Amino acid sequence: MSGGEVFTRIARRYDTLNRILSLGRDDDWRRSAIRHLPSGRVLDLGGGTGAANRDFGDREVVALDPSPEMLALNPEMRKVVGVGEHLPFDDGSFDAVFSAYVFRNLTSVPGTLGEIHRVLRPAGAAAIVDLGRPESSWKARMHRAGTAVVLPVAGAMVGALGEYRYLHKSLDKLPQPAELYADASLEVERIWRMGPLGFVYGVVLRKV
Repeated sequence: MSGGEVFTRIARRYDTLNRILSLGRDDDWRRSAIRHLPSGRVLDLGGGTGAANRDFGDREVVALDPSPEMLALNPEMRKVVGVGEHLPFDDGSFDAVFSAYVFRNLTSVPGTLGEIHRVLRPAGAAAIVDLGRPESSWKARMHRAGTAVVLPVAGAMVGALGEYRYLHKSLDKLPQPAELYADASLEVERIWRMGPLGFVYGVVLRKV
C-alpha cells in the first residue's frame, strides 16, 4: 500500500486521528514551523484537508496534494492535485513552501527538494514538519515498540488496521533529518525536535 492510497482511504478520519495520536499537539508542531516562513505566496505541499490553513495568516495559500479525496475536504479555494516530485508550477512561483507529515511518504525526497528549490523565489524558505524515530538508539527502540502497538490498535478502532500498520513502518523509512537534508539544494537553516522522546522534527531550509 502506497502513502497516497493510505491517505485517500482514511481522508475523513485523518485529522481526528492525528489529534488523538499527537495528544492534541499536532497544531502546535505545525505552527512551530510556519512561524519561520516569510509573508507572501506559500505552497502547502501535501496540504490535504487544510489543517494548517488558519495558521498561515494573510499569506496567499495554494494547497497541493496527490489525493483528490483529501483536497475535497480542504476549504482553500486554490487547490491542485499533484505530487512533490513534479510540482506543476513555474520557476520562482512561491515565497515559501510548507509541508507537514508528508516527507516520509514521498517517492523521492531529493526529487521533491529539487522541485521546492525550483519553485521558490531567491531567499525563499521551506519549513517542514514530520515524524521519525528519536535520535538516540534506546529512545528509538522504545518508540518503535510503542508505535508497533499503539498505531495498529488506533487503526483497528476506526477500521483502518492496514493503513496504520503502514504508518508504523513509515517511521523507519528515512534517515535522521540532519542526514536527510544535508545534500539538499537548499541550505539547512535550523533543525529542532518536538514531541515525546523527540520523535517529531522541524527543519527550515533556505534558497540562497
